[in-house]
Amino acid sequence: MPPIIWKTSWKPGPAAHSTGPGSAVVVSVTEFVTHRPWGTPAVATEGFRLRRSWPSTPGAVAIRLWMDIGPRLDRSGSVTVWTDEASLMRFVARPDHVRVVRAFRGRGVTRSLLRGTTPAALSEPGARPESAADPRLGPVWAYAERILTGAEPWS
Repeated sequence: MPPIIWKTSWKPGPAAHSTGPGSAVVVSVTEFVTHRPWGTPAVATEGFRLRRSWPSTPGAVAIRLWMDIGPRLDRSGSVTVWTDEASLMRFVARPDHVRVVRAFRGRGVTRSLLRGTTPAALSEPGARPESAADPRLGPVWAYAERILTGAEPWS
């Protein structure tokens, strides 16, 4: 059975209006699989807490949180878009992010993928655009969803 992915709306960051369809961006797709399904809500809660600071995160273009609401309920994560890799690394090193990572270390397995590209380059030929507040992000989500559902590899 294919995963059932629930997702938030895209939340823009301060760099949201400085990028266009042809602008170079860095896309990060992150997945955290908990060892026990009842741990997923706590992970999601922390994700929402970090998301609240998104509008003031330098270099942040957009964020979308997601959760697999299939029978196991053990996967969640984020898809983030950045102006550059340095901005992402500054976010990863922030004390609030480090606190979350340390709190859940040992409670599951994380994997992530980082890709420098343009939103338009992520479109599949013939793909339907997502109806989003920012249509430039539709191809980004479609790409992430292909990875999260196993249609495209994590490498």
